[in-house]
Amino acid sequence: MSKRHESKSLVKSTVGAVPWLTLVRVVMVVGKHWSSLSPKDRSRLAQLVGESRGRVGNLSVKQRLELRKLAGKLDLKGLGRELVPLVYGSRKRRGRKHG
Repeated sequence: MSKRHESKSLVKSTVGAVPWLTLVRVVMVVGKHWSSLSPKDRSRLAQLVGESRGRVGNLSVKQRLELRKLAGKLDLKGLGRELVPLVYGSRKRRGRKHG
């Protein structure tokens, strides 16, 4: 089998394995929380995340406090509470049945 054919098979099996409905629901929930911020707050949050390059330690203390404040406005705990049932509820149970 050629590398090209193997690559297409891998992509095809991966795409088929994605739980698309769950992914759409996750995007909708995240979008709802994101749009709850003002455009100014969204812009600043994106700027801070970009400056941090994924590491909070790359920000100054003042920037970290600002990031924490903006994250609080996003209601990350609420976001998590909405996402956990979507993600874990969509997985098929594996292993032995109890009972």
